[in-house]
Amino acid sequence: MTERILVAGVDTSTQSCKVRVTDAKTGELVRFGSAKHPDGTSVNPEAWWKAFREAARQAGGLDDVSAIAVGGQQHGMVLLDEHGAVIRDALLWNDTRSAPQAEALIRTLGTTDAESDEPDGNDEDAIHARGVRRWVKAVGSSPVASYTLTKVAWVAENEPDNAARIAAICLPHDWLSWRIAGYGPVADGENAHLDALFTDRSDASGTSYFDAATNEYRLDLLDLALGRHDVILPRVLGPSEAAPIKTSPEIAGGAVKGGCLIGPGGGDNAMASFGLSMGVGDVSVSLGTSGVAAAIAENPTYDLTGAISGFADCTGHFLPLACTINGSRILDAGRHALGVDYDELASLAFASEPGAGGITLVPYFDGERTPNRPDDTARLEGLTLANTTREHLARAFVEGLLCSQRDCIELVRALGARIDRILLIGGGAKSPAVRALAPAVFGMDVTLPATDEYVAIGAARQAAWVLAAAQTDSGTACEPPAWRITIDGVESAEPTPEVYEAYARRRG
Repeated sequence: MTERILVAGVDTSTQSCKVRVTDAKTGELVRFGSAKHPDGTSVNPEAWWKAFREAARQAGGLDDVSAIAVGGQQHGMVLLDEHGAVIRDALLWNDTRSAPQAEALIRTLGTTDAESDEPDGNDEDAIHARGVRRWVKAVGSSPVASYTLTKVAWVAENEPDNAARIAAICLPHDWLSWRIAGYGPVADGENAHLDALFTDRSDASGTSYFDAATNEYRLDLLDLALGRHDVILPRVLGPSEAAPIKTSPEIAGGAVKGGCLIGPGGGDNAMASFGLSMGVGDVSVSLGTSGVAAAIAENPTYDLTGAISGFADCTGHFLPLACTINGSRILDAGRHALGVDYDELASLAFASEPGAGGITLVPYFDGERTPNRPDDTARLEGLTLANTTREHLARAFVEGLLCSQRDCIELVRALGARIDRILLIGGGAKSPAVRALAPAVFGMDVTLPATDEYVAIGAARQAAWVLAAAQTDSGTACEPPAWRITIDGVESAEPTPEVYEAYARRRG
């Protein structure tokens, strides 16, 4: 009997690190480990390294793993000095302090005179609209506080001493992959091997200084934020291209002949889509810390309003998506407010009615990215003495979450993306109320993949693909492995358009 080949997928998310050791041929889970990350929007990356080592230990170690890949939270800014040391805590995707810098970057591109197809005029609205369009044409998306470039601009403006020390800029998954290869801070006079940093199209496309349509960095745009571009940026690998370096045998592959390959990795949204084996016509709605509606597109998408992010996926295609800062934590806010657990929140919501008796929650607890309102707060509207009950309030929290995601779905639809199937995933999708009410609010059936760690599955699938590609003559002439995805069921419900209409009216 042939000994099976193992690969590992790593999910270094906002909240934790998960390591999934997987059968490369079948996708079967073999071992699993996880470890928590610290809370906050600004985090020392060393915490990610410690969590990875602990998660790998819980997964039984990685000595027998032939390939590994890392999926990670997007946009986080990791700054390294010439010694490979982290300069300051990483600013994560959900850190909105750089909202003024995002607006300034948009204005910078918008100040020159309008071309024939652009909004004319020199008022602030026209300048902003031109800037948004020009950013979208340049890199697929317009800057918001979540994106890496705005965070670099914030450091340049507020921490000039730190900015002057920047020798390399990378993303969370890039940095962790580099550490897995055995690199890290070095002493004076030693080579930090910053040129060994690597990334993939999907994560690079969320920086605002990489054009996924041409697969090139836009150093001129990095100049706008930092005032220079003499920094090392990670090499962008192809979808099934192995990194030119292997893992340190002390970390992974120590018992594997020839060592352990490292895949290019990817952003968490793209990795989840890859883990789900999504194709054209599929839209995933992922309810994690953030909420994300993502579709697969064969060609670049350009939403000139800037509402849709024109990212790349993990296969060489594109991943137009709309992302909300507020995701499943909306349910947490409802639980805390009502003093209940998740099941009790769902029971209360079921005891209410569509529209929550006239109450609408606009759930922008931490500001919002879609729509771009970084300074907003959440609000309940429509409260009366008659309808202010625990049941209606619970329903309003569930419907507020779903209506926020319906906003994202409609933005993707307006861009011309086919929506034949909606797949509901993420921690928030475990709620019985979310599952049952989603088809009513979304207006179509909702497919429920089995609850699983799809970012880690996607990373493991990529690792298996990289391993297979490395064993072919061309190095790239093979398709991703076809792993079976378990579907728990399909939820149907009578559409309740009045719920979304009331939400849209009140959120403005």
